[in-house]
Amino acid sequence: MQFVKFGIVGVSNTVLTLLVYILLLKVFGVWYLAASAIGFALGATNGFLWNRRWTFREHVGDSLTPVRWGIVQTCGLGINELLLFLLVHDAHLDKLLAQVGATAVVTVSTFFANRAWTFRVHPPAVAGAAGSSPAGER
Repeated sequence: MQFVKFGIVGVSNTVLTLLVYILLLKVFGVWYLAASAIGFALGATNGFLWNRRWTFREHVGDSLTPVRWGIVQTCGLGINELLLFLLVHDAHLDKLLAQVGATAVVTVSTFFANRAWTFRVHPPAVAGAAGSSPAGER
């Protein structure tokens, strides 16, 4: 269910990212990599807010959660920009189609990174488990 929720949030992020990308690229003539980075930043922020409140709500955040999220998203942005550049320049894909492809790859990779690291859930501590060993073991 978590991946489905992440997917729903991801769709909203993707729509926001692509709308900003298209607006900046087609209406304002912004360079495609800059337009992508701006759209990515807005979509990622939207994703953090919704994922923290809904997808990973059982996660009890700490002060490092936004830092971990920032690191994951920065890596995701780097992957997105690299893929976008390669798809446009080397594969000669249309800029919009290339952005859609890069977004698909980054969505899956950031889901697993966020689930495993940013929004990980720690199992409850068992009383007396810290530093103790089962009876008879020394």
